[in-house]
Amino acid sequence: MTSAPFGTVLTAMVTPFGEDGSVDFDALQRVARHLVDHGHDGLVVSGTTGESATTTKEEDGEVLAAVKDAVGDRAKLVAGVGTNDTSTSIWLAQQATKVGADGVLLVTPYYNKPGPRGILHHFRQVADAGDLPVMLYDVPGRTGSQIAMETYEEVAGWEQVVAVKDAVGDMARGVRIRDLGYAVYSGDDVLNLAWLAHGAAGFVSVAGHVVGDQLRAMYDAFHHGDPMAALDIFTGMLPAIDAIMGRPSYGATAAKAALELIGVLDNRRVRSPLVELDDSELDDLRAGLEAAGVLG
Repeated sequence: MTSAPFGTVLTAMVTPFGEDGSVDFDALQRVARHLVDHGHDGLVVSGTTGESATTTKEEDGEVLAAVKDAVGDRAKLVAGVGTNDTSTSIWLAQQATKVGADGVLLVTPYYNKPGPRGILHHFRQVADAGDLPVMLYDVPGRTGSQIAMETYEEVAGWEQVVAVKDAVGDMARGVRIRDLGYAVYSGDDVLNLAWLAHGAAGFVSVAGHVVGDQLRAMYDAFHHGDPMAALDIFTGMLPAIDAIMGRPSYGATAAKAALELIGVLDNRRVRSPLVELDDSELDDLRAGLEAAGVLG
């Protein structure tokens, strides 16, 4: 079985907000406990789905501490520290170390699109600053740049960097990254089963907010030598995956709405520029969850 330094079934957690727009820590802890009670052995906080682009550095530390208090040692905790400003990412990595994260998620700097040397320089400084194992996050659809294979080859010699969350979708490339010594995690729910077949350590999911048990069952079936059972499980949850991830504006917005529909959250508030699902979108989401057996 592939080494899985951060667990095998992880979800990039939403960050719930109160009526005044502040972080709702009671709801946050409720989500964390829900996930760990339903198949998860790892959680990612302050990632894209956690709306990290609109939370402050201080809020990120408070979110991490609250989740740690909620789940204790029942799950590995990975703190998102990726920004497009190296000094800010260094600060966040150091904060994650102090609070007690098990690792950090470090995305390629977005918008300013540094070249390979700039990306390598950014990774080096942040990895050295936090004194925690690092999962790189390669998601060119959001960042505008892709980590070069030459960069992976260089970073493979660094002790701190142990894993990659891959949202590139190139399976053959993922195998080559794995062969360099990284634990590769699927960063795209619709490809989770395919990534297992290509040697992935596990998943960093969004749909896992509501299909955590199914993800766990799929993972276990695959690793117990029953790929057809794993395929049946994947097929069953596909309507929920499509409903949560099926539009460019979905992800955090749909995940919060799904948690509201199953009763974990009492609202689906997001921070601008995201907007809540409208009634038509909510009906589509509900239909997908019903088709997947998440809602009766």
